[in-house]
Amino acid sequence: MIAEDDSTLFHRCLLALFLIAPPTFLSLTFLQAPYGKHHRPGWGPNLPPPLAWFLMESPTLWLTVLLFPMGLHAHNPKAQTLMTPFLLHYFNRTILYPLRLLQAPPASGFPLSVALMAFAFNCLNSYLQSRTVSHYTHSYTPLFWFRFFFGLFIFVSGMAINVWADRVLLRLKSQGRGYVLPKGGLFDLVACPNYFGEILEWLGWAVMTCSWAGLGFFLYTFANLGPRARANRTWYLDKFGEDYPKERKAVIPYLY
Repeated sequence: MIAEDDSTLFHRCLLALFLIAPPTFLSLTFLQAPYGKHHRPGWGPNLPPPLAWFLMESPTLWLTVLLFPMGLHAHNPKAQTLMTPFLLHYFNRTILYPLRLLQAPPASGFPLSVALMAFAFNCLNSYLQSRTVSHYTHSYTPLFWFRFFFGLFIFVSGMAINVWADRVLLRLKSQGRGYVLPKGGLFDLVACPNYFGEILEWLGWAVMTCSWAGLGFFLYTFANLGPRARANRTWYLDKFGEDYPKERKAVIPYLY
């Protein structure tokens, strides 16, 4: 009975992941989440950004660690290896990134309402990804390592881009001169290489896991970050005018 209940919950959560991606893309195309460059009043009380990032991303660590041992494949070295990149990304996002934010000048507050929505999504997604890898996957076949290393190459490439771009942006911010036009590397091709890197990461994760949960997370990531990247590009154009290269795309080099 417990197994049947968990299977029902898993598949309902998986369906929810796919169903929320399209409205997320459409809503964020017209209304940007009010943090960072787009911060504005009217969204309730604010948290310090480092605290907000830590709290809203934290389920990806504690919930994953809690659920993973309950899976049928929890002691399978392939499952343990597969879960490692997911935890590595979120160790950076939950622990290291907020610590780097503490070293930058104080920023506009992060709305508690937005942090709570992100917290809820991360609970949903962490449940799906951890249960997929540790219990519901059927991909531990002889092709596993080929698929894993191919996806890992994409994932590590994306994470390197994501971390590098975040550091560039935080370094510019720490100079205390307000918003500065970022240049060099992928910043010459897209407005948000940090988002491009994260999209690549979860594309790699979808390849590694070869799962519906991995695919759903990749699609949701683009639905969430794609419209925000376009809004950031528009913000740069409005702020820097002729100094901002018009040919620079939002998030996917040469395409989008």
